[in-house]
Amino acid sequence: MVDSLGYRMKFAVVAPSTNTSVEPEYAAMRPRGVTNHFSRIAIPDTKVTDDDSFMVMLENIRAATFDAVDVSMSMDPGCVIMGMSAETFWDGAEGADRLHKKMLERTGGVPVIMGSTAVDAAIKAYESETGPIRKIGILTPYAPVGDANVKKFFEDQGYEVVHIEGLKSPSPMMIAHEDKQKLKRTAIAVSEGVDAIIQAGTNLAFAEVAAMAEFWLEKPVIAINTATYWHALRSMGLNDQMDGFGALLSRF
Repeated sequence: MVDSLGYRMKFAVVAPSTNTSVEPEYAAMRPRGVTNHFSRIAIPDTKVTDDDSFMVMLENIRAATFDAVDVSMSMDPGCVIMGMSAETFWDGAEGADRLHKKMLERTGGVPVIMGSTAVDAAIKAYESETGPIRKIGILTPYAPVGDANVKKFFEDQGYEVVHIEGLKSPSPMMIAHEDKQKLKRTAIAVSEGVDAIIQAGTNLAFAEVAAMAEFWLEKPVIAINTATYWHALRSMGLNDQMDGFGALLSRF
């Protein structure tokens, strides 16, 4: 159901309480008549030093996600966006499909947009101009166990992951503190010999960097927040185009 401000669409966005990047990036991409309404997945800002502590963080997110979804449904959204990414890649394509089905059950059939499948849709959109994209480079804020699951998802979709670089950010909140220069350098590091560059981790403030990198590297650079919000818009029949976020929002 729409309302006086969200007269075209009301999005419910479910994101971890530690995440300070996805909300402002979605706000910057929001068209007129579309409103974003955040429900926080309440988690502590646990330290992440290795795979085991990364899994503690992930389990905290898993334990609180459905409660946040339930809260978000009280404003009768037209679509639910998952503003978190690690879980949407977990266990590859099969795990993503399983999570999507669980989410749809929880929302009572209200459409659900996830980062993993949104990035795959974004790659396919770029292919309409670039031709086949098969080799990709990936950057994430994750520990190795997170990177392995992101890699598995894309390999399940038929892509060759040539490079993957995890920043091993020290906590979920501190992901947002990775500066633009570091993100630029990491994008360059995974760019050689690939058809496209992919970024995972919704708390990395990468949308603006991706647009600049795409211009200089002359190949698709896909930020997960841009891809997810773009996919939500297009899935709901909203075809507004916008400059400043790369070709994805300006041309597709």
